[in-house]
Amino acid sequence: MPTTEQDRLLELARGYSLLREREIRRAGISSTAVTRAVAAGALERTSRGLYRLPDAPWDEHLTLSEVAARVPRAVIVLVSALHFHQIGTHQARSVWILLRNNAVTPRINYPPIEVVKSGIESAFTAGVETHRLNDINVPITTPARTVVDCFKYRRRLGLDLCLEALKDVLRSQDHRVTPAQLMEFAKLQRVGTVIRPYLDSLS
Repeated sequence: MPTTEQDRLLELARGYSLLREREIRRAGISSTAVTRAVAAGALERTSRGLYRLPDAPWDEHLTLSEVAARVPRAVIVLVSALHFHQIGTHQARSVWILLRNNAVTPRINYPPIEVVKSGIESAFTAGVETHRLNDINVPITTPARTVVDCFKYRRRLGLDLCLEALKDVLRSQDHRVTPAQLMEFAKLQRVGTVIRPYLDSLS
């Protein structure tokens, strides 16, 4: 029995938790087939250029994956990174991303995003690890780097969040973050004089 274009599309989608438009184009499948599959309920459009099967496996970090797929040069930071690493108690109502100063802020209706920018080139590599989430490579700051970033952007986040994260990460047996590691990233982010008094008070 001949295979239809929609059959090929659904077979392709079975190999991904999140299927990007570029994978669909590479497979030579038309946008018409995609539109028909979505209209029939055989495929879900999670956000612009991203699709999944209705019963496809996914984890709680789907929104991080969606944003990383849409903005591949962004790094997941701050409250979103805290939530990913299970540091503190604050919930991430938006996906927080770091972009370069000259980057255009992306227009994404969902999931909601919060953007911070940096002109420090090493801020996009130092203390940044790539996690494979829902078949998408997602750059996320490490626990130590994340806490330091919170102090850098303390005026937007509030000092209470920063202090809670600092105490939590130093006491955690899972993260094994040391004051020396924190100070290393504090120098990178130029907040050494800000964070040191709090570190001294907790030591």
